[in-house]
Amino acid sequence: IVDRPNLEGRYQTLLVHTRNIRLAEDVDLKKIAQATAGAVGADLANLVNEAALRAVRMGRQTVNQEDLLTSFEVVIAGTEKKGTVLTDIEKRIVAYHEVGHALVAALQKHTQPVSKITIVPHTSGALGYTMQMPEEEKYLNSRDELLVELRTMLGGRAAEQTVFGIETTGASNDIERATDLARKMVMQYGMSDRIGMVKLGDADTEAFGHGSGEGPRSFSDETAAIIDEEVRRLLDNAMREAWRILSENRGVLDTLASRLLEEETLDEA
Repeated sequence: IVDRPNLEGRYQTLLVHTRNIRLAEDVDLKKIAQATAGAVGADLANLVNEAALRAVRMGRQTVNQEDLLTSFEVVIAGTEKKGTVLTDIEKRIVAYHEVGHALVAALQKHTQPVSKITIVPHTSGALGYTMQMPEEEKYLNSRDELLVELRTMLGGRAAEQTVFGIETTGASNDIERATDLARKMVMQYGMSDRIGMVKLGDADTEAFGHGSGEGPRSFSDETAAIIDEEVRRLLDNAMREAWRILSENRGVLDTLASRLLEEETLDEA
């Protein structure tokens, strides 16, 4: 099995793909390798190709760092979708949603730093997104780090509720990812006091639909009910914490959201 490359592997792969491309002096391939955690060789080849095309479109002879970082977003989120026109209220909701993620991440320990927030729609279907860039390659996550991740994922929905008192479909992917992570914490990582240190089948196939014809399930209906309760408890607690963080920092939330509405994209600084 060829696994996804680690930091050094991504750096070496980028060196191969940029061999025949003129790079500007500001290019730091180590930084690009750091930003692309989870990317495989084909993604990196695609990224370099996109960067070269962008440089040509801009009338430049060399590829710079911005070309490479922008191209990474194209690879993960698709190109900017110029034709999507959001109403003013939709734009405000998306702005608060994305700032919700970013603020919950920024105000907790054990998080990956937020490198960019945008409310420009992309062809992947995203109306905006918050990009976090890991400072180092990690292979182990503590329970605290996973709880922080849950709160950050639910920060968008928490912001919608805090500011507008509504819930929108924009949080569907966040909820899907948060539920998946909470299930793994309960069923595979032994991070639930009620379930204890037991691996209960595969979180993806066994839990959803509780024995959906995938073969015999390895736990009882009573245990399945407890798993559901524990997953719900983790998500409810994460949601409450996200609400608390945003309510206590409502001024910052409003300031950042109006700045994002003006500029459409904010960087880390």
